[in-house]
Amino acid sequence: MLKLVCDSCSRVFPASEKRILCECGGLLHVEAASVDVSWETLRSRRYRLWRYRELIPLPPGAPIVSLDEGGSPLIQAIRLSEELKVNIMVKLEGSNPTGSFKDRGMTVATSIAKFLGSKALIAASTGNTAASMSAYARRAGMIPIVLIPSGKVAEGKLGQLQLYGSVIVEVEGGFDEAMRAVLEYSIGGGDAYIVNSVNPWRIEGQKTIAFEVADEAGVPDWVVVPVGNGGNIYSIWKGFKELKDLGLTDKLPRMLGVQAEGAAPIAKAYTTKVYEPIKEPKTIASAIRIGNPVHWKRVLNVARESGGSIISVSDEEIIWAHRALARLEGLGVESSSATTLAGLKKAISEKLVDKNEKIVFIATGNALKEPQTMNLHEAATMKMSTLKIVNTTALSEVLKSITKNA
Repeated sequence: MLKLVCDSCSRVFPASEKRILCECGGLLHVEAASVDVSWETLRSRRYRLWRYRELIPLPPGAPIVSLDEGGSPLIQAIRLSEELKVNIMVKLEGSNPTGSFKDRGMTVATSIAKFLGSKALIAASTGNTAASMSAYARRAGMIPIVLIPSGKVAEGKLGQLQLYGSVIVEVEGGFDEAMRAVLEYSIGGGDAYIVNSVNPWRIEGQKTIAFEVADEAGVPDWVVVPVGNGGNIYSIWKGFKELKDLGLTDKLPRMLGVQAEGAAPIAKAYTTKVYEPIKEPKTIASAIRIGNPVHWKRVLNVARESGGSIISVSDEEIIWAHRALARLEGLGVESSSATTLAGLKKAISEKLVDKNEKIVFIATGNALKEPQTMNLHEAATMKMSTLKIVNTTALSEVLKSITKNA
């Protein structure tokens, strides 16, 4: 039987109910009857995320709203593996239709919204959720409504909202203020369907990252995930646990959550055992600039259950990792994704991760989301515009100089 269950009080609600939170305020998760399925069956289908249809619960008769999301590349990081003495693979989620992992959860949440008869979707967002929601709302013939923190959304993401014709409401303050407004709207009985990560159906789509990693490369020793609101690391852990329960894997990974130092209430709580929200989070990594993550309890549980950890890294470390991924591996990711490399390097120095262990980074978004962040990195080559190239001989000499010093 498909049902929604409260994390806090264990109250049960029917899956057909248009509900995001429990009446006690607790987060809900989806529970479904066990299925009998094999890797052979799952691998026989063309569709990427929806090849795992038996493992993605939906009410009977629910339509599937899809942009053929999922199936993101899992890329071996050869030079970084050699440098750090571990086996690193990067799950490049920026290859999804709107450029981030959010599309995985949005296909399921929008399908539920369509099933429930909603005419509009609404979300608070620092950018990626809003962009994804807007695309899927239009795909389903719905109106996208987004609440964004004024002046704090990356240019690439804001451009996507304008492209999709989203109804944009700017909120004074940060993401937490925008999220509070959306939740108050929900409690007040608003008609638009909320698709933030508090939506339990989002989790059911995002857990497919675990399915793809295990399917393609087996279960790694560690999975490293950027942590903002915390829904993604919880989703991925849920996915791995379900695979083990179904007998499709025989081990579980350790989960390493990474926050930016200026927005790290969960990392601090992991160390101090006391959770305190941050009133004014500050970090270059705008996608995880969240001071009061709704999934903080879940993230702490994931770290404990998996034998993993939650750590934080500075903006300087993030910028280094952002550049290293691009220049050593050719991987263009948004700054929040770069926390994975920065966090792994720190974890190795603190003896949390051993040499030769198998690591998977979750690179959550595409570099093109943040043109202003890319501009922070100095040019790696000579500025050709300052040189007067008058003939091929002069050009040849310039290029020889560049390649000699590379």
